[in-house]
Amino acid sequence: MDTTRSVEPVDIARVVTDARPGTDIVEIVERTGGQLSTVYEVRTDSDPLIVKVYAPEWAWKQAKEVHVYGLLEQELSGSIPRVVHVGDSVTILTKLDGVPLSELEPPDWRATYTQLGQLLARIHRIGQPEYGYLTDQILDPLPDNEQYMDRQFAKKMSEFEQLGGDAKLQAKIAAYVAQHRHLFADNEAAVLCHNDFHEGNVLVDPDTWRVTGFIDVENAIAADPLIDIAKTIQYSAHDNAEKLAGLADGYGDLPAERTDLYRLYHSLELWDWFQSIGETTYLDSIARDMEQLVAP
Repeated sequence: MDTTRSVEPVDIARVVTDARPGTDIVEIVERTGGQLSTVYEVRTDSDPLIVKVYAPEWAWKQAKEVHVYGLLEQELSGSIPRVVHVGDSVTILTKLDGVPLSELEPPDWRATYTQLGQLLARIHRIGQPEYGYLTDQILDPLPDNEQYMDRQFAKKMSEFEQLGGDAKLQAKIAAYVAQHRHLFADNEAAVLCHNDFHEGNVLVDPDTWRVTGFIDVENAIAADPLIDIAKTIQYSAHDNAEKLAGLADGYGDLPAERTDLYRLYHSLELWDWFQSIGETTYLDSIARDMEQLVAP
């Protein structure tokens, strides 16, 4: 059920002019709407703005977004939206230039993914004191990656079982994780992870093929940086050799075994999510991905 609070364009105009007196609003366009927030693009006589209106029960997501963009600001100013105003269930952001990479076909995927790797490396310079899910703080923090990933895999495996996942595949996943869990200890410090750095959240200038930045920090966590890399691979790069080579060019060494362990985690998490909301279209293909990852 969509529980987003309905807000009329005139209200959006008032919020913007109250926050930025003298702004001449040309047009207000609703871009997306869902359970968490409704997003508007406000076109003005100067730079366009993005206004996000959160349903009251998701106000903590608003606080998270503001907090994470604040963490990113010093390292990535210019590559992220800037928070202009924070009000009651309303956040105003600057609008980044560019088109989502998911809508384009670059002439050189390797060069494009090199830029993605470089951006991820900059995000991962931002250290975090412990491991866990981020809001405006780390929730239920754990001191090391082994404890954190043990907890995460246990949670997702339990969900997989409860949601009717294949028992044989579950056993294979459990055995694979038990065999490889020692790799979690190879990471000794948590960093800020975007945790949704796929082509839909990366913006590109189609005239120059320069990556202009990225958006959507609502899934951010404090974790091993490779878990971020693995999600980009599993959601966007897949087994595309040019994309994978570019990612390594831009980021640096990507230990294959640990990366694959995290790819398995992301696939398991995604299967659980789709099954929980009744979206069955991709379940079989995700299960095949997991089968392939745990194959001897």
